[in-house]
Amino acid sequence: MIFGRRTPELPTPEQALKGRPEPAFALPDRHTVLGNPLAGPYPAGLEVADFGLGCFWGAERKFWQTPGVWTTLVGYQGGYTENPEYEEVCSGLTGHTEVVRVVYDPSAVSYDTLLKVFWEAHDPTQGFRQGNDVGTQYRSAVYTHSPEQQATAEASREAYQRVLTGAGYGGITTAVLPAADRPFWPAEPYHQQYLDKNPAGYCGIGGTGVSCPIGVARTDA
Repeated sequence: MIFGRRTPELPTPEQALKGRPEPAFALPDRHTVLGNPLAGPYPAGLEVADFGLGCFWGAERKFWQTPGVWTTLVGYQGGYTENPEYEEVCSGLTGHTEVVRVVYDPSAVSYDTLLKVFWEAHDPTQGFRQGNDVGTQYRSAVYTHSPEQQATAEASREAYQRVLTGAGYGGITTAVLPAADRPFWPAEPYHQQYLDKNPAGYCGIGGTGVSCPIGVARTDA
């Protein structure tokens, strides 16, 4: 999962690969575990959250195992290339990070709880890597879909930074940015629910062991 040994850095828009106007593949219809459609539009009352926390194979499983989550799918976000392919993202020339899109029922699971899953499932202080996975595509990110999500995610980052600092960790490098200007491009079919199809497959997800306080973000907001 390590692609190249140079120091990772994000490309500029001018340096990024141009991509293509249409996807090179068709997305599967349904989630192999949850049974619900992968692509929207989604039923009324559901909300969407996007999280980047390293290799999306193990990250997606963390979220589909969370009660209240209706569907999940993996893809690429935060870069410049339209309809990127996996090899292009791994080259570091698209600017994207690997992301899990989480569609959830807010009456059954709060955005706070999803943030807790996110923070505790990886080390958000590592910059362009997660463990042995090195590259800009493994950076930590939250892409928000409302001002309320933005405020809650920012407050949770501050709350988690306090407990990480107390545990001896450095600064959080997680970007918290609006999704509106950062399109989500679904990944290839074989990446979707990868660890359901390949139970013994690679999972690079591993947290710090430091518990994230929940409820702090909502109170501060």
